Formats: sequence, structure tokens, C-alpha cells
Amino acid sequence: MTRTTLSAIAFAFTTVFAAQAMAANDASVTRAQVKAELAEAVRAGNMIADESGALLNEVYPQNYAAQSTSTVSRAQVQAELAEAIRNGNMLASEDGTTVADLRPHTYIEQSIAGKTRADVRAELAEAAANGVLSRHIEA
Repeated sequence: MTRTTLSAIAFAFTTVFAAQAMAANDASVTRAQVKAELAEAVRAGNMIADESGALLNEVYPQNYAAQSTSTVSRAQVQAELAEAIRNGNMLASEDGTTVADLRPHTYIEQSIAGKTRADVRAELAEAAANGVLSRHIEA
């Protein structure tokens, strides 16, 4: 036999065995199962990220942290958010600056809360007496 004939026979056997293996694999999985497996792989980050073969959860571990269940109800979270918005405690930038820090004139009652008018007048009089403020403030 020639080398070409042997190669053709080897190729034919390889093709037959590969086709049978693929047919046996595809018959047992439904479309819904494949969709469910894909959704789970995307959620868990088990998808190839780049040419190196690294997975998304290996390249970007901060995006795929272990999921923990919360003990706070939805109503409590919404109440906390509403209070943070009302007080200006929402982050305005990446350095930790809050909205109240950027626009303090909008959130004045937060700094004065708990003081009466008499308390504020007494503090003003004390500051003026100590020379911190001038008694005659022009508007």
C-alpha cells in the first residue's frame, strides 16, 4: 500500500469516529439546557476573556465576587436612599466627596439641626464677644 492510501484510510476512520462522538453529544442536550448553561456561565464569569484563554472571572475578579444574601428588606433600602438624598449624603465623586460637601447651602438644616433660634443667637453673641466676628455685619 502506498502512503496516500494509508492516509486516506486513517482520515476516513477519524472522520467516522468524530462524527459519532459529536452526534452522541448533541442528542442529549436540549436548546433550553444550552441556554441555561450559557446564562450560568455568563453570570459566573466562566467565559473566555481573551486570546490567552483566561476566564472573565479571573481577569476581572471584582465583577464576579461571591454573592451574599442581604438581610435588609427592599423597603429599608429605599428608606435609607431617601434619607441619604434628603441629607445630601450621596457620593458626588470618586474621592468620597458628598453632594452636601459640594453644595452646602442646599443642605443648611443638616448643620443647624437640633439647635434652637436662641442657641444660634447665643453662639453668635459669643463669637462676636471673642472677636471672631464683627458685630456689624453688612448685608
